[in-house]
Amino acid sequence: MNTHDMNDHTGHDGNNNHGHHEMDINGSRHSGHGGGHVAHHRMMIMDFRRRFYVSLFATIPVLILSDFIQNLLHYSLIIPGSRYIVFTLSTFIYFYGGWPFLKGFKDELSKKLPGMMTLIAVAISVAYAYSGVVTFGFEGTPFYWELATLIDIMLAGHWIEMRSVVSASAALEKLAGLMPDIAHRKTGDAINDVPLKEIKKDDVIVVKPGEKIPSDGIVVAGTGYVNESMLTGEARPVKKGEGDRLVGGSLNDDASFEMRVSGTGEDSYLAKVVAMVRDAQAEKSRTQALSDKAAMWLTIIAIAVGITTLIAWLLSGRGLQFSIARMATVMVITCPHALGLAIPLVAARSTALSARNGLLIRNRTAFENSRKITTVLFDKTGTLTKGSFEVSDVAVYDGAFDERSVIGLAAALETQSGHPIAKGIVEKAKAMGVRIEPVSQFREIKGRGVEGSVDGRRVIVAGPGYLKETGLQEPGGGEKSTGETRVFLIADDKPVGSIALSDAIRPESRKAIKKLKDRGIECLMMTGDNRWAAEKVSGELGMDGFFAEVLPDQKLEKVRELQERGEYVAVTGDGVNDAPALAQAQVGIAVGSGTDVAAETADIVLVNNNPLDVAELILFGRATYRKMVQNLVWATGYNVVAIPLAAGVLYGAGFVLSPEIGALLMSLSTVVVAVNAGFIKIRKD
Repeated sequence: MNTHDMNDHTGHDGNNNHGHHEMDINGSRHSGHGGGHVAHHRMMIMDFRRRFYVSLFATIPVLILSDFIQNLLHYSLIIPGSRYIVFTLSTFIYFYGGWPFLKGFKDELSKKLPGMMTLIAVAISVAYAYSGVVTFGFEGTPFYWELATLIDIMLAGHWIEMRSVVSASAALEKLAGLMPDIAHRKTGDAINDVPLKEIKKDDVIVVKPGEKIPSDGIVVAGTGYVNESMLTGEARPVKKGEGDRLVGGSLNDDASFEMRVSGTGEDSYLAKVVAMVRDAQAEKSRTQALSDKAAMWLTIIAIAVGITTLIAWLLSGRGLQFSIARMATVMVITCPHALGLAIPLVAARSTALSARNGLLIRNRTAFENSRKITTVLFDKTGTLTKGSFEVSDVAVYDGAFDERSVIGLAAALETQSGHPIAKGIVEKAKAMGVRIEPVSQFREIKGRGVEGSVDGRRVIVAGPGYLKETGLQEPGGGEKSTGETRVFLIADDKPVGSIALSDAIRPESRKAIKKLKDRGIECLMMTGDNRWAAEKVSGELGMDGFFAEVLPDQKLEKVRELQERGEYVAVTGDGVNDAPALAQAQVGIAVGSGTDVAAETADIVLVNNNPLDVAELILFGRATYRKMVQNLVWATGYNVVAIPLAAGVLYGAGFVLSPEIGALLMSLSTVVVAVNAGFIKIRKD
């Protein structure tokens, strides 16, 4: 039995109050960061969606009236002035649907970083300008249908992409929501309810049973249990008494406290956790997408080849019309239908597949980068373990009793208690089919256990601290610390048995750790729980190591230490205490049963709360990345072949790539990219 950590019914006796490593963080410098960004992001998504549908509607008549489409589908539709109708519709599509790309082109030029927006803007501008002069007398073939479909597809791609990027700023609102609105301030003998914002340092506050603690402070009167699991990850309520520290946002379980306020507002522990989340999110690397890099080079090449083509044909003595047609063909067939969809199509497919398999992707970049993970840091409680106490061992010290009678008597008392340990004992009695007798004269032994009368016998269920206080001999002289919580059944003033309870390990955890280690990924655990409990779980799962008794700021520091060592870190957790570490990690993974704030801070949410999904996530991330690379290779490879042909390098051999054939090849490359994206699958093994 763990006599060091187990001094009372819960096994803590305040020993797990590790302090709150204060951080020099000025939360005010982050003000105005979150809500405005979220609102702006949503407005942009709505704008792309609206422009896509409106442009798509205007594209339909452009396609119907296109000579190339009519020839391709073998129909004829002649409408007087159709060329001017198509020009008018295309002008609307160019300026309305193409506006985000024209504006993006201007922004990229101002930053001297040409990319996808530049390439799209150049392609649609050349197609529109050339088609316009052809409509009004210049000899050639207009590119209206290519122009319209390019804008539609690019709008759809950007809409899909932006929807997959969800701001984590809502996590800060969830954290702030842990605090109550009202506090009971004590002045002399009077107690008044006041708004939380009016509470100041050194005020005395009364906290009633079942209420959230409104600020950081020190207990000045009262003894009881506080649930800090939302903040520290500790599974068991922690005993608090005079002089102990209380953390704002934690839950008062079973007694009234009087506390003196030590920190409010930006000085509170919770506010510092909020600041850490903001800092970690702001520092998260923003890796430039492969498509943007490819588009930058494709833009430079397309513009250079287009201008070179025009000049070369003019210098060779060809006419202006022929030379411009060659240049326009180069520019149009270079337009990035396939390149623009290479990543969004795979992303859309992988996101849908992930959702159906219990993985909600909130940050696509982090998901794609999951292939790089070298170390996974697991939270213990609620992630690797179930987060609820289960009976792991029953010891009998008196021949007049057996395992069933020990469980039965203990359960009779514990049915009257709402303590997590009590629930574990009652559940065990039900599972064993033991009859639970009625109890009379029930009372709680404050901070130690419960007692009552069962079948006329005085029975007590209490921790080792009660045995020491009453001078009762602990059977066996104490047992080795195992990370379990052990309570004793005392009948007629004599210990007759004991029950050990532990936070049960999830059955999937062992397989998950093995799969990750088999792939060369280091598996570590960090928890706010005591060292014995952490060592027990880590050992049973065969993990590479653990960090015990760590608070949120310390968890974040552990992640940073690993990153400074060159590790690519994923963090898996389920509570507010994990939020800063989830935000700091390259890949943050929240289990589905966890708090909302953990899910909001994480890059990926495991809906099914299954540690095995971490391994599946990494494998699927690798598969997704491979598909993206394949699509990018095809999309850029198409241009490597098509651009020289469009420029007329084989003109001397009698071959010239016409704009129509170029557009057809461009469409074919898009189909190939789409089909390839459809082959991506999640492989369960």
